Amino acid sequence: MKRKIIIGSRGSKLALLYAKYAKDKIFRNTELDEKDIIVESISTKGDQVQNIKLSEIGGKGLFSSNIEKELLDGNIDIAVHALKDMPSVETKGLRTRSFLERNDPREILVANGKKKLNQLNFNSIVGTSSYRREFQIKRIRPDINCKLIRGNVDTRIKKLRNGDYDAIILSYAGLKCLELDGEISEVFSINQLIPSVGQGIIALQCRDDDKEIISILDKINHKETYMRAFSERNILKVLEGDCETAIGAHSIIIDNKIILEAELFSLDGSQRFYEKKTDHLDNFLQLGDEIGKNLKIKSNGSYKS
Repeated sequence: MKRKIIIGSRGSKLALLYAKYAKDKIFRNTELDEKDIIVESISTKGDQVQNIKLSEIGGKGLFSSNIEKELLDGNIDIAVHALKDMPSVETKGLRTRSFLERNDPREILVANGKKKLNQLNFNSIVGTSSYRREFQIKRIRPDINCKLIRGNVDTRIKKLRNGDYDAIILSYAGLKCLELDGEISEVFSINQLIPSVGQGIIALQCRDDDKEIISILDKINHKETYMRAFSERNILKVLEGDCETAIGAHSIIIDNKIILEAELFSLDGSQRFYEKKTDHLDNFLQLGDEIGKNLKIKSNGSYKS
């Protein structure tokens, strides 16, 4: 066992909370002293540039690439990521096979006056940086104007309170972890808004040749979350999805079955393609592949530029 383990994370309050959860899990499942598990914050380009869409400056990898470089260079031993922020293709030399138990993947609305979506005034401005969320919301309320919003949760709520937006859409897991549940105006069901691939999942990444760390991460991997993560991400891999791909996916496991559903929007959001299938749990990878292929055929490439 190494004398010390260094965990790398984004520097936001929420990301550091996720890193602390990982640290606590490792501490409880190894003989390491708590002081020998160190969390370090790492600045990412995704956090530094907050006035334009991620797709215009390099995509999802902007939240993970700096952290992955520190991992590859041996400056940290474990990287902690929100799975939904990770590109679908694994970086060479790294391994993402361990996940903490999934948090609530649903979406929520935070609105001035605690209004629900159907109570917002005509032509209200809703903040989001996600094409998926924008297209989903417009299916419910076509009159809504979606406006780009970036930054951490506190920053986004501050912009809302300053009157820049009438409402914003965020992930339930994030607000819950930050103990900001009181800010929530409405919790959307999965039927209303299918969440992002892997939403609510904390991924733990290491070098693929670091057997010592791999053995630790294997001990704390949540098996059900692992299967759900790979099932959903296989859809993204088949579609070769990037930051502009407006796709939602969600899986649940009941007994020995996995139920997987996904929706994909065309580039302009005018078309929606949907798939839902159930299979034996052993086939979780193939199920993701199958749904991805079906969506690709149905959409005829209209989701890509």
